Amino acid sequence: MKSLIMIIDGMADRPIPELGEKTPLEVAKTPNMDKLAENGINGIMDPIKPGVRVGSDTAHLSILGYNPYKVYTGRGPFEAAGVGVEVKPGDIAFRCNFATQDENGTIIDRRAGRIREKTDKIAETINSMKIKGFEDVEIIFKESTGHRAVLVLRGENLSDKVSDSDPKREGKPPKTVKPLKDSPAAEKTAKLLNRLVKKSYQLLKDHPVNIERIKRSENPANIILPRGAGAVPHITKFEEKYGLKAACIAETGLIKGIGNLTGMDVIEVEGTTGGIDTNLKNIKDAILDTINSQYDFILVNIDGADEAGHDGDLKSKIEFLEKVDKILDDFPLDEIYFVFTADHTTPISVKDHTGDPVPIVINGPGIRVDNIKRFNEREASRGGLCRIKGSDIMNILLDLMDKTEKFGA
Repeated sequence: MKSLIMIIDGMADRPIPELGEKTPLEVAKTPNMDKLAENGINGIMDPIKPGVRVGSDTAHLSILGYNPYKVYTGRGPFEAAGVGVEVKPGDIAFRCNFATQDENGTIIDRRAGRIREKTDKIAETINSMKIKGFEDVEIIFKESTGHRAVLVLRGENLSDKVSDSDPKREGKPPKTVKPLKDSPAAEKTAKLLNRLVKKSYQLLKDHPVNIERIKRSENPANIILPRGAGAVPHITKFEEKYGLKAACIAETGLIKGIGNLTGMDVIEVEGTTGGIDTNLKNIKDAILDTINSQYDFILVNIDGADEAGHDGDLKSKIEFLEKVDKILDDFPLDEIYFVFTADHTTPISVKDHTGDPVPIVINGPGIRVDNIKRFNEREASRGGLCRIKGSDIMNILLDLMDKTEKFGA
């Protein structure tokens, strides 16, 4: 038996007044999700533990059975590994946003109009950057999906104990990066990053790609905002940990990076954007092809609902959930163990992740089917799986797949 975990990033939500205090999942037309609920065992899941606001990275690590408090050093290394940067021990990696800064130094768009095209041309300019006084540090910069990018600093006496430059909200200037540890390495890294952020604006404000964007009344990607600093971690490979040959189908560099660093084969899918405009048909075809190949385990992440949540776009979130539902109709649920869930809640009202639990359903042979008929946050809470943690999922799957040994005599 094979197993598949499909994570709809940011799918869960909170009750919304204009929906009659229902969630997007409760009002969306999702007959295939409801069929999964009716034929499976349902529950709610805390990705790490109740009330903890998780990132997609820490949530996925927990769901895959890795303790994020031990293996997570920051978002950067995962993002870098996901876009093909060969990170090395000693490297300090960052996740970055392409953003828009006005002439007063204020960030007016943290995602540069959700830029999709020609970020590689912008990345080339940053990748050639030299910072006076820091000639001993190699700057490696590469675009990821959409407005995302990665920065890797390679050199002596560098530290990941530095703060973010991302202000997290529009209407503020980039934050001054500060050392989080009293050490020469942290001070050096913070100073370098502050100069890098300022120089990125100088290099990008008149970049040809941005000139064209301004002509089209689109926000330019004229500054980079590094965040999520991390040293490259040591992680036990998934196959070594569980004895399962694994594949990862994901849209964003972050989740691909988790796949790469855990030793999964990352399956590239054409037309994926990490947004609500992603090519779901191609993702579905890739999943079905991978199920029929040599893999024992498949991790899937689909990201558009999270984007809509961060944007506070209720209509798009409902529509995207309905589009996801349509690709769930041909899965061989009598031949695999299928876990369908979210990695965290991204409420429309908050526009960020929260610590609310998410709905989860498991389908497959021998499942103790409960009485739940619809898949959503409230219905799932009454299911037979009750309330579990993300770290419970692999134990449940391994038991269902008959891949565990009895504990005790």
